[in-house]
This record gives sequence, C-alpha cells and structure tokens, in this order.
Amino acid sequence: MSKTKRDYYEILGVARTATDSQIKTAYRKLAMECHPDRNPGDHAAEEKFKEAAEAYAILSDADKRSKYDRFGHAGVSSPAGGGFDPSTFAGFEDLFGGLGDMFGFGDMFGGPGRGRGGATRGSHLRYDLEISFLESAKGVETTINIPRLESCESCHGTGSAPGSAPSTCPQCKGHGQVRSQHGFLTVARTCSHCRGTGKVITKPCVTCKGDGRTSHQRKLTVKIPAGIANGQQLRLHGEGEAGTGGGPAGDLYVFVNVPEHPFFRRDGNDLVCEVPLNFTTLALGGTIDVPTLDGKESHKVPEGTQSGTTFRVRGKGMPDVSGRGRGDLYFSVQAVTPKKLTKEQKTLLEQLAKALPAEKFEPRAPEAAEGTDEEKGIFDKVKDIFG
Repeated sequence: MSKTKRDYYEILGVARTATDSQIKTAYRKLAMECHPDRNPGDHAAEEKFKEAAEAYAILSDADKRSKYDRFGHAGVSSPAGGGFDPSTFAGFEDLFGGLGDMFGFGDMFGGPGRGRGGATRGSHLRYDLEISFLESAKGVETTINIPRLESCESCHGTGSAPGSAPSTCPQCKGHGQVRSQHGFLTVARTCSHCRGTGKVITKPCVTCKGDGRTSHQRKLTVKIPAGIANGQQLRLHGEGEAGTGGGPAGDLYVFVNVPEHPFFRRDGNDLVCEVPLNFTTLALGGTIDVPTLDGKESHKVPEGTQSGTTFRVRGKGMPDVSGRGRGDLYFSVQAVTPKKLTKEQKTLLEQLAKALPAEKFEPRAPEAAEGTDEEKGIFDKVKDIFG
C-alpha cells in the first residue's frame, strides 16, 4: 500500500497564502533542526528533513507551486529515481550560506565555512576592551593579548609529521562527503572518517597532535580611532584563529566599552552638560568659562537668562569616528542657591527681596556644612575627573 503524502504547506507549517519569504524562513528553520548531520541516527528527523526539502522544492518554484495548488501532488509528480540533493538545489547556498559563519552551519551545507578539499576557515574571535571617555574622544593606541590557535610551526599546518603526507580517505575516496539515496532524496553527509577533508593523517605531527594548529598568546597593537562610541566594534581581518586544511584565518572583533562620564553626556557626536551659575550672573549677565574636552571656553550669558537655558558651543563635541569633523557642545545653565551666607550677604538679599515682587523671589538660607562638595567649584570637579 502506498504511503499518503502530507500537504506541503502543512509540512512547512505555513498557510496556503504564505509569501515566498515566509516559505523560505519556515524551510530554513526546519532544515536546521532536522538535518541528518545534526541528528545522527534519528530516522524521524531525517524523514522530516526529506519532507521539508521536497515541500520547499515545489513551493519555492512559482510554476510548480501553481500546479500543486490546482492539482495537488498529482500536478507535480516526477519520474521515480530523480532524487533531490540539497547541496545541488538551486538557491540552497543562498538560503543557508549567509548563516554559515554566524551559526557554524557552513560545514553542514557545503557553504563558505568549508571549502574544497576540507579547507576550513578559522573561527572568529571577540575581545572586549574598556577605554576611558577621554580616550574615546582623543583616540588611543593600546596593546592586547589574544589567546588563539595558530598554524603549527612544526608541520606548517598540515597535521602530518615532517617528511610525511596525508593519504586519501578510504571511506569517501577523497571527496570529503558520503552520499546516500533515500528514495526521492539524496543526502550528502560530511565524511565522519576524515571530517570532510578527503585526507587522513597516518603519521600525526607530535607538536599539534595532527590538528595542524597550536595554542599561542598573541600580542596585538590596536588603534582606537577618536570618536568611537560605547558598543562599537573594530574588525581586525585575519587576526582570529588559523584555518585548517589551508583555509584562511578568522577575524578578530574588538568590542569597545566606554563607561559613562560623570560630567559630559554623549548624544551622537554632540556632548551635553550642565554648568551651575550664581543667580546674580543669570540676572545680570556676564562672561563665563565653560569646560570642554579641550579646556576652558569663554561664553557670554545674556542678562536675564533663566535657569535651564541651553547654549551651544560649535565644534566642541566628540570627533566623528570617520574623521569628518566634530559635534557640538550643548550646556544648560543651572541656578545654584548658596547654602552658607554671611550676615552681610543675608542683609543684601533681604534688601533685594523687598525690591522685587514677593511672589517672584523668596530667599531661603538652609544650613550647609562649610567645605561640602556643593561648595566646590565646577572646574575643581572637572579637574578631579580628568586628573
């Protein structure tokens, strides 16, 4: 008795109105979950993989999908023995190739992770680097130590002892893959004997034990560009782990961490800060010194400025990381009420209070210990911050 085929849409778990993108996403998910290389010995997973591959082969083709929608399985039946090979399916590499480096499925689908002859690209590495806020503004050159696998110096990465050479794998005959026919589907699996290289090492190198790589602690100099922001990363091409079988080295990604600054706050390439001022300066106006990354910057405050007013100093923000100019500095002035007044100061304030509308100004003189941090000047604070 012949086995009744399941509906292709049901296999992929999508509606009959599903878009090409939805069908592609559903198939990619199923193929990753059920691929035989990820589920060795699991016949149920293998069957699901074959069903998904067959369903996708039909539904991803506009003409075949149209015939299937009209006539069902009868409209897309093909002569027996045609076989479906995922590794040769049109669009299969595009479907999974972009995920190879990210998730390590390159070897599974014959994608960019593993090349011909078993050449495999080395793993990418990550290094988290913390620099100060000022270093992120000015740029810095620093040295980091990276533990990584490098090509063995004894065997030059071959894995074989000096004077010997790998031999052809007897199981896959040098192809690196073993193919098996399962009815409609041809499945190509990475050879377990040679792990896809097509070669076996009969006399391994004593230094690297046949791996072709050894562990090293590598010292690298990293140039951090001025203006780099927290969370940004630098890519050092070829500074990851060495590849195998003649494959290229991976890359090193340096993730930069910049702690928050106690005075300046970054907003894109702009800097934002608050400058405390005596209320008399706000009322009468005057010229004040504003802290910047480059030192003091004189700025005029108009008469009658209200607390909270924001001013801009052009070109005093953070450098653009690409080297295209600098952002601006925005500072808001904040009125500071003195907490320690002399008798003479209190008398003058009381006279001012009588001269102004009572509802506009009500002087208060809360107690404050002399020498507290609130009485410390802004430039003394900035000096403490920057050392």
